[in-house]
Amino acid sequence: MVNINTLDPSASPLDYYGFELRRFREAAGLTQKQLGDIINYTGSMVGQVETARKLPTLDFSQRADAALCTGGLLTRLHPLVMRSQLPAWFQQVAELEVRAVEICSFQTHMILGLLQTPAYARAVLGAVDRSDLDDRTAVRLARQNIFEKEEPPVFWAVLSEAALYLEIGGRGIMRGQLAHLLTFEDNPRINIQVLPFSSGAHAGLTGPFDLYRFAGDPAILYTESFRCGHPTANPETVKECSLRYDHLQASALSLKDSAELIRRVMEDRYGEQVA
Repeated sequence: MVNINTLDPSASPLDYYGFELRRFREAAGLTQKQLGDIINYTGSMVGQVETARKLPTLDFSQRADAALCTGGLLTRLHPLVMRSQLPAWFQQVAELEVRAVEICSFQTHMILGLLQTPAYARAVLGAVDRSDLDDRTAVRLARQNIFEKEEPPVFWAVLSEAALYLEIGGRGIMRGQLAHLLTFEDNPRINIQVLPFSSGAHAGLTGPFDLYRFAGDPAILYTESFRCGHPTANPETVKECSLRYDHLQASALSLKDSAELIRRVMEDRYGEQVA
């Protein structure tokens, strides 16, 4: 068990968060239980967050900020805490997502993390390893907060039709996931196109990739292999993959036709079955 008296705030964003939470709580003259009663969490939960044994949720952070008059410090720290819990090799990608003004993603077999529902994300992450599944799911979903920024990135996603049919988590979870995709239908900043099976050979046969574009920095291409990410700003490589992405978008269905296909698969494949 971590000794709160020796918690090093410089050890990690989570340790710093716990250190600050304890400092503000003690300055307010509250016990862990008293603070928990005020913010509708258990005193045990407060203690676990203070000792860096539990990840705080956004709701917890906002309630603690209000109760302790922190000026919103814990809420501002929350995204840093969540990104720090990503696998080390993926943390750079999360930073790219935060900084990008435009993101272009191509996925071959599943819905990408920035568009996943909690249930779908949990099913993906728990396919092999179910340890710490609640926290790992929360960390993945926290990346989606980039869409809540004052100036969110413009997001383009080209999904292989196969991603609509690969039944991850069961029929109900897939129906919910496809319904979630349809909620972006009228959002000009989140654009989803489906690359149909009928497109045949296409420019993405070499695998998934992401392109990140920035206001004042060179674009970055990101590809991935097992437990390893490969970002590059090499101009020729980025240029080649940008051209590939253009071809993928040209081969994909229009935004309207993509939504219709998603809706049709949702109803025909994952709709309610009548006995």
